[in-house]
Amino acid sequence: MSRVLVAGLTNIETTLKIEGFPIAYNPVNFPFFGVASTVSGVGINLAKAFTALGDKVDLLTLLGNDMQANAVYEELTKCGVSTEHVLKASIKETPQSVILYDPTGRRQIYTDLKDIQEAVYPAQVYNEALDKCDIAAICNINFSRPLLKAAKEKGKLIATDVHVLKDIHDAYNSDYMRHANILFMSNEGISEPYEDFAKELLAEYDNDILVIGLGSQGALLYVKKDNFMGRFKAVQTRQIINTIGAGDSLFTSFVHYYAKTGDPYESIKRAIVFASWKIGEKGAAQGFLSETQLEELYQTVKHKI
Repeated sequence: MSRVLVAGLTNIETTLKIEGFPIAYNPVNFPFFGVASTVSGVGINLAKAFTALGDKVDLLTLLGNDMQANAVYEELTKCGVSTEHVLKASIKETPQSVILYDPTGRRQIYTDLKDIQEAVYPAQVYNEALDKCDIAAICNINFSRPLLKAAKEKGKLIATDVHVLKDIHDAYNSDYMRHANILFMSNEGISEPYEDFAKELLAEYDNDILVIGLGSQGALLYVKKDNFMGRFKAVQTRQIINTIGAGDSLFTSFVHYYAKTGDPYESIKRAIVFASWKIGEKGAAQGFLSETQLEELYQTVKHKI
């Protein structure tokens, strides 16, 4: 079991099931059991997934002083995630998101960050949390940016996911990419061949490990110490409902297994299986297997990866 510091966004997520994209105009719709609201956000997704896999999580996040914040506290308590570093009334309102998804699992996301990008997380609090952790999973939300330098100075293993990236010199994400030992991203903003993009990025940032999630194609993995770059196939372990949160699941399970075993190749294989199961749920913070459940499932499909 590792102790993981997770610094990331918390929001209230509302999902809406639609018939397909593009959406035809219709003034009134009744999608029975097609609308649901849950506590989510990348910070929550990671915290719940790490906890399900057996790690101890210190979640650093910011909330408003509203009923949405109360729902966050209730959900974290239910899931066994500490609220010690969850700061209520530190922003005007708790962020919210709306996600439309179709029967194939495609999704369209609308995220209202409120005023969180102008907020500051107290240095004394995050330094105390960093001292206790084995791994710093630092999400690319502005209040977490100062943690990058602090974690590096304390010699912590830093893992981050910059999600959709189109330019290796992206100004918003460059700090995260430069500090990360383990760097994740999606292929959604990248053109083939992904290997060429990866080589350009690595020449700039020199990360120890790079993973590019390829959706239905699996994942691309780079390991610096072995000078390895290769692709791993995707698997489908149950019906796909919504692909939202797939990248967070891939990231979390990889970091969990890498911290436990030091083997990036077995870690990416298990991460692919973990993510494949997760997308059989409609919410981003749902569908996380325990390590025991994942190991059982992995043994049945590992020959396909």
